[in-house]
Amino acid sequence: MTRNPSTGTQSIVFRDGAFASVTRQVPAETAVAISVNGSTHAVMMATPSHIRDLGIGLALNERIVTHPDEIERMEIVDSDLGIDCRLWLSEARAATYTARRRQMTGPVGCGLCGVESLELAGRDLPCVGAARLSIAPAGLTEAVAAMARQQELTRLTRAVHAAAFHRPGGEMMVLREDVGRHNALDKVAGHLAGAGIDPATGFLTITSRVSVELIQKAAVMGCGLIAAISAPTELAIAEAQAAGITLVAVVRGEGFEIFTHPARIAGADAALGKHRAGGEARPRSA
Repeated sequence: MTRNPSTGTQSIVFRDGAFASVTRQVPAETAVAISVNGSTHAVMMATPSHIRDLGIGLALNERIVTHPDEIERMEIVDSDLGIDCRLWLSEARAATYTARRRQMTGPVGCGLCGVESLELAGRDLPCVGAARLSIAPAGLTEAVAAMARQQELTRLTRAVHAAAFHRPGGEMMVLREDVGRHNALDKVAGHLAGAGIDPATGFLTITSRVSVELIQKAAVMGCGLIAAISAPTELAIAEAQAAGITLVAVVRGEGFEIFTHPARIAGADAALGKHRAGGEARPRSA
C-alpha cells in the first residue's frame, strides 16, 4: 500500500471581506508503530513517507542501536490500521535493549514521554567534540533559505515541519518533512546513517522552535551545529551548552542569534569576545 503525504480537502476561505470555496492540501497523518524484535517500542503519528529513514533514525537517536549494522533486518508492513516498522536486532544488541526496556513504561517516540522517572528523563548525552566546522554567516542563512525552497509538502499543506542536513559549503544532503518535528529529525538521522554520512561533517537546520529533545537528538547524532527559524527554550540552551553544540536560532532573512558555542560561526567568536556561551562544554559521558 502506497500512501500519499498529503490529500486534497475543501475549505471556505474568508479574505478581503468575502467568502470563497477552495480546495487545499492537508498533510496526511498516520499511526506508525516502531517494533523491536516483535514488541512495540513506540507508536506515533507521522507523515507516511520515508518510514525506513524514520525507523533507523529513531533507533539511533533513542539509542536502541549504536550503529545501523546492529539492525539485522527491517520490515515495513502497511495495513488499514497504520504502518508497522519492524526492526530485528542482532543478538548482542537485543540483550542490551531488553535490559534497557525494563526501565521504560510506554512509548518514547516523542523524546521524553514514557520514561519511568525524572531521573531517566535527564539523558546522559555524549559531548560533541571541539569545533570542526567553520560556517560563514551568509552560508548559514542561505542554508535555511534553501531548506525553505525545497519544502514541497509544506508548500502544499502549510502544516508540517522540516529538518535538513547541510555540508559546510552549503550543499543540502537531505531534507525530510513530517507532521512531527521529532520525526523529521529522526528521518534525517536515518538517511545519513543509511548513506554513511557522518553528521559531524555538517550542520542541521530545522523549521521549528528548539526544544531540549531536539538538542538531545543532535548530540546523539554527533552533530555540532543546529540552526532553527524559531527561538529555543531555556533548557535547550543549557543542554546545548553542556553538549558542546552550537545553537543558532531565530534565523530570519540575513540575521540570526547565536546562543551557545559561537566558534563554529566564522567571525562570531572574535566579535563577541568572551561570550557566556563560548566557554568549555561540561564533560559528558559517551
